[in-house]
Amino acid sequence: MSVEAIGELREPVRRAVYEYAVSQDEPVGRDEVASACGIGRTLAAFHLDRLATAGLLDVSFGRRSGRTGPGAGRPAKLYRRSATDHEVSLPPRRYLAVAELLAETVERAAADEKLFAVARDRGRSAGLAAAALREGDADRAGSDAAAGIVEVLAGQGYEPQRRDDSIVLRNCPFHALARDYPPLVCGMNLALLEGLLDGLSASRGADLGERSSDGLGGSPAVPRIAPTGTNCCVVIDLASKNNHD
Repeated sequence: MSVEAIGELREPVRRAVYEYAVSQDEPVGRDEVASACGIGRTLAAFHLDRLATAGLLDVSFGRRSGRTGPGAGRPAKLYRRSATDHEVSLPPRRYLAVAELLAETVERAAADEKLFAVARDRGRSAGLAAAALREGDADRAGSDAAAGIVEVLAGQGYEPQRRDDSIVLRNCPFHALARDYPPLVCGMNLALLEGLLDGLSASRGADLGERSSDGLGGSPAVPRIAPTGTNCCVVIDLASKNNHD
């Protein structure tokens, strides 16, 4: 199923439709997809339905105007990211099964603090490596600190989105495990991001606030647990928000 589903994304227009749909916080209809992707309503509906049939999008029905009762019209067909994970491995591998065994072992052994320490170290290494790459690129080195954080998190699969003084992570790369072991995996994720941000800031021997020129202030970006039920369990507060608190 996953091979066929992912194969649906080979078609360029369908992939653009999918990427737009999953980038939105609320379910989307064919009209807004058509407008965003520069295609007709009929073609948008065709691609949306193909993606839904493949299990890549979930379908619901609702009135976008909020009106109910006679004269409100028929509910619109709406689409959003599927809650089903798709993973392809050839030949078949069962990495998730191993991850579940390891998670349960750590949980039973009450060794979560050791896991968090390893995650923090691993995140810091990734942050240092990402900062080194940015500093070697003249175009990216001059961008503001928050933009750098967003770029690095996007490369890690978090689908970050800046909102005012925070960065919301729209995807949890560890969703399948976080669902069954939330305290353990969410704590690991928080430690990983703490290390990542520390590595990004430590590469120049100063914190993000000191290095930034976009008003982030004198405090680094701070990740915190903030479960919403749809996004990643961690939200990153930028320095300007910390300074207002």
